[in-house]
Amino acid sequence: MSASPRGTSSGTMVAGKLHRVRKGHEKGFAETPPMAPAPVSRPARVALMLALAHKIQEAIDRGAVQDRAEVAWRLGLTRARVTQLLDLTLLAPEIQEQILFAESVDGIEPMSERAVRIATSARIWAEQRRVHARKGRNEAIAQ
Repeated sequence: MSASPRGTSSGTMVAGKLHRVRKGHEKGFAETPPMAPAPVSRPARVALMLALAHKIQEAIDRGAVQDRAEVAWRLGLTRARVTQLLDLTLLAPEIQEQILFAESVDGIEPMSERAVRIATSARIWAEQRRVHARKGRNEAIAQ
C-alpha cells in the first residue's frame, strides 16, 4: 500500500451548496433546492358527508327508497349513522353553506363532523349559530 499525499484523491470535489434530491428510488444531489409541492386541496370530509346527506334525503323524498332503514341497508351503514348524516341537513342554512365551501388542505380538515353534530342537537337555528360560533372560537384557540 502506498501512501498518498493529503488532499489528492480519485474522487471529485464540488464547492458550493448541494441539496439532496430523490427521483423515484434514485437519490442524488442538485445545486438548487427542489421545488416545494403545491398544496393539495379538496372538499372537507364533513362537506362530503353533508352532500351525501342531501342526496339521501332527496332519494327518500322522491320515493326512490322507502325510509332510512332501507338507505342504511343499501349503503351498508347502521340506522344510527344514517340518522347522524340526515341530522346535518337540519343545520341552519348559513352553517351548511360554510360547511359546503370548507376545504381540506394537505389532508388537514378545517372542522370535524363530530364538532358540527354538536350544533345539530339544538333545533332552533339561532341556537345552532351560537353553538357553531362558540365551537369555531374554541378550535381557533386550540390551534
